[in-house]
Amino acid sequence: MAMAMSKGKSKGAPALLTRRRMLGASLLLTALWGGPTLAQDMPLTPVGAWLADDIGGGGVLDRIQTTLVLGADGAVSGSGGCNTYSGKAKLAGPALLFGGLSSSRMACAPAVMAQEQKFLLALERTRAWRIDPLKRKLILIDLTGTELVRFSTR
Repeated sequence: MAMAMSKGKSKGAPALLTRRRMLGASLLLTALWGGPTLAQDMPLTPVGAWLADDIGGGGVLDRIQTTLVLGADGAVSGSGGCNTYSGKAKLAGPALLFGGLSSSRMACAPAVMAQEQKFLLALERTRAWRIDPLKRKLILIDLTGTELVRFSTR
């Protein structure tokens, strides 16, 4: 149908059809890959519930839920994978400091305990945060800018 329309129209018609096709393709790609809505759906703050995807560049154990819940009032809670923890955080712009964290003391499998210790140490070393809106991740960072923990939304 586009061919028939372009044959009978003036010189401007093919350009109009090309713009329409480009707009249509753009809308289709936006619908398929999420486009701008990904960034709009992503929180611009670390406040919320998060699930660890990576700790110290070593990934995480399958089926172990290492979580972080950060409240707007600075309350912190979650699971290290075996034990629950809670405490306070100071959030000021890109700066983030965790303090006074306490946790339960159950024993779990050695690999789970090792991951939990690595996670809790990463929280202690955290000095900043950033959000990667394209990958939909919260990243905790130390003083040198090294990524400590990468989270996805829960």
